[in-house]
Amino acid sequence: MTADEFRALCVPATITLREALATLDQTARGVLLVLHPDGRLRRTLTDGDLRRAALDHVSESAAIADLPQQPPITITTADSLATGVALLDRHQIDHVPVLDAGGRPVDVMFRRDLTQRIWLSSPHLGEEETAFVEDAFRSNWIAPLGPHVDGFERELAAHVGVGHAAAVSSGTAAIHLALLLLGVRPGDTVFCSSLTFVGSCNPILYCGARPVFIDSEPHSWNMSPAALERAFEWAKREGRLPRCVIVVNLYGQSADMDAIVPLCERWGVPVLEDAAESLGARYRGRASGSFGRIGVYSFNGNKIITTSGGGMLVADDAGLVERARKLATQAREPAPHYEHVEVGFNYRMSNVLAGIGRGQLKVLEQRVDQRRHVFETYRAALADAAGQMEWMPEPQGSRSTRWLTCFVLRGAHAARRRDLVLRALERHAIEARPVWKPMHLQPLFAGAPYFGHDGGDVSAALFEAGVCLPSGSNLTPAQQDRVIEQLRRALALPLE
Repeated sequence: MTADEFRALCVPATITLREALATLDQTARGVLLVLHPDGRLRRTLTDGDLRRAALDHVSESAAIADLPQQPPITITTADSLATGVALLDRHQIDHVPVLDAGGRPVDVMFRRDLTQRIWLSSPHLGEEETAFVEDAFRSNWIAPLGPHVDGFERELAAHVGVGHAAAVSSGTAAIHLALLLLGVRPGDTVFCSSLTFVGSCNPILYCGARPVFIDSEPHSWNMSPAALERAFEWAKREGRLPRCVIVVNLYGQSADMDAIVPLCERWGVPVLEDAAESLGARYRGRASGSFGRIGVYSFNGNKIITTSGGGMLVADDAGLVERARKLATQAREPAPHYEHVEVGFNYRMSNVLAGIGRGQLKVLEQRVDQRRHVFETYRAALADAAGQMEWMPEPQGSRSTRWLTCFVLRGAHAARRRDLVLRALERHAIEARPVWKPMHLQPLFAGAPYFGHDGGDVSAALFEAGVCLPSGSNLTPAQQDRVIEQLRRALALPLE
């Protein structure tokens, strides 16, 4: 619903019942918002109200004001989607007006929107996957491991230009294995990007190690080389140089690896590249995930390609990848019976899921192009809102996949406006999210050392004002138009 369409629903109490009926027919929303002269909501008017008036023999020329007063059922801009749904269900109605602090309507929540939800990043499957999955069923090879696992590992490694790959059950499992392969032990220190999903750093705790979090820099939203350098200097003074550095490539975009990798090499510390969100991205012509000693990808249901759940560990060192495979299959020794001398894990990917991955990998570049087109559509359509919002930048030399289209709100009270925008989109069944809450602000990691960028806290600022929009490669033009219209209206809402 556009701003003009909303305004068409707002009518004065002085119009006649016949005029109201014509407006209801023209707007086709099933409800009118009847206003007091000062703009406050007086009541709602529906087809049912007009039908009851006709049965009571009220003249078509009578004004709406002549009808019996009926207090409206409403919510406010501060109320959640759940509050609105509860009212819809309790009163068995199909729409509920949204009022500002002064009692003026600024929106309407419609039940019909709830049946047409727009997801942040839904799976996008095609015909390629079907052939591989049917082969797995036809051959009865549906258990973990199998020819599709081997093929998926080989094909993904070739696609990203890395020598070897091991397919596992999740990106988090891949990070856990990578930390073990890099020798992380209880009591060790591990540096990690702070602006990330918790799956990047939970494995640090699995290993009994201690995280140190590194801020983002504003030009890519990824790890700040300046903050990383200060962290190394501190670690040397404290006698706790890290066992490795987990560099997270956020929202489909690589960190500044030309600055980060040499810095880590100077300190003799390997890089674990968490490219869970950035498969398909490139940096200086190389694939994201190909710069570290070990790289990690995720194929969770919301990723740019998916295997429903799954991940991949990649490295040029064949020995590292072979050991990852062993640890991921319960660390079984090469014996005719089940022999174990060390702790292992049930982390391997199934042959069926790998088949889905092989089909998805064939369309990866197409998916990247589609998501980049989604971003460009948002940017062009909302160019007139440039003073209120700033898109996630794409540094020179990088090619982002735009896995998620993200922006930050600018100006005073940006954090409050972010929450207002998110609630407004959710009321129309549009899934949007804040930017990741930084790990150094999470209760789980309270007390962990943190190094900010140039004396500030870029990660915290991005979280406070950042929004992720629906970005799926299967987002239709009509769905994106709906998001754009509702976002435009949400940006215009007054703060209370």
